Amino acid sequence: MDEPDRWRHMASAPKDGSRILVTIRPSEQGQAEVDLAYWSNGDQFGAEGWRASDSSPGRIIQYAEPELKCWMPMPSANLNRTSMPSPWEGDDAQELDGSGI
Repeated sequence: MDEPDRWRHMASAPKDGSRILVTIRPSEQGQAEVDLAYWSNGDQFGAEGWRASDSSPGRIIQYAEPELKCWMPMPSANLNRTSMPSPWEGDDAQELDGSGI
């Protein structure tokens, strides 16, 4: 069984455009941090490589391979019935969010 919360070496990261979590190595600019990234095959806005998922045309945030230490797949939502919260069963909608106080 695959362990979704285990970090993996960047050499095994998917280069199919899917979003993954990456650890960015510490540098002079700051401590190590985690970002959401994806592999881009390159386009008119930037070269092939790893991009931050919040990149946009004209504002590409691209990571060089040595900047990234490891990766992890995005956690998936468990949408089965046992993980869902119970429906609200209060008497009055005014009780929601403390609005009846």
